[in-house]
Amino acid sequence: MAVRLCRLNDLAEGAARGFDPQNTGQDTLLVVRQGERLFAYADACPHHGTPMAWRKDAYLNAAGDRIVCSAHGALFEITSGRCTLGPCLGEALTPVPLIVHDNGEVHLADTFQETCA
Repeated sequence: MAVRLCRLNDLAEGAARGFDPQNTGQDTLLVVRQGERLFAYADACPHHGTPMAWRKDAYLNAAGDRIVCSAHGALFEITSGRCTLGPCLGEALTPVPLIVHDNGEVHLADTFQETCA
């Protein structure tokens, strides 16, 4: 059974939000909305595995065009998760597959849930 995260309209355009789909008490994935497209990644910097946000849902740089690691200042492309600046240059965030249904519901793909179980 797919885990429901939210509705597409719950995610502000050009913003990021963290989620805790396994109910661990800490966000384990982040989602960035650009238009009707969503980009989701595990909330862990590839450099040391530290959480990315410096406060709840604060995943983007001031310009809103890159994901930023609060621990190292590394910058990541939103569309690919690839590090473009910082200690993990050339590495990438781990993508998380999502399903956006016609009714606007956003769910984790079953393949992600199986790897986290």
